[in-house]
Amino acid sequence: MSDKIKLPESQDGTIVFNLPFNKDLKDLSNMTPIVVKRPYLIEYIYSYGEYSPFFAGLTNGIQLGTHCDNCNYTYATPRMYCNECGGTNTWIKLPEEGMIHTFTVCYFGSEKFLPETPFILALIQYPGVNTLFLTRLLGFDVKNPSLSWIGTKVKQKFIRNSKLLPTDVYYIPIIK
Repeated sequence: MSDKIKLPESQDGTIVFNLPFNKDLKDLSNMTPIVVKRPYLIEYIYSYGEYSPFFAGLTNGIQLGTHCDNCNYTYATPRMYCNECGGTNTWIKLPEEGMIHTFTVCYFGSEKFLPETPFILALIQYPGVNTLFLTRLLGFDVKNPSLSWIGTKVKQKFIRNSKLLPTDVYYIPIIK
């Protein structure tokens, strides 16, 4: 075998220069631990299970909620079982328009949303629906938030290429 065979080196990973190392092996038990920070990426497979119709609806430009035929309670954020009476809920199409019930401007976010800060999250109220839907709000001046936005009529929009995430739907003001 040739001594000239070497494993190819790449420029990724942790590059270390001049890491202290005592050549006297007796002193190595006193060495300070090396601490390394590296990104960690995994692929995670999961199922939306009984909530699959909600995400299939978003992909097709339809926002679904659920309704309890037993006590007539309607949920903007789907629930398979009614919180009021425990009955089984059925799927319904939510109205395409609603109004801003309340909102907040987010100056910090998870790693995914941090580059988009500041952004607006709002709770949307629909006619005939008992609960609110938390969503992104676009089309407002994020640098000048105003309480006058509360009660503003808004309509749903969908991203062009679905990511099968709740953020596939967002709301914009209805301009007349």
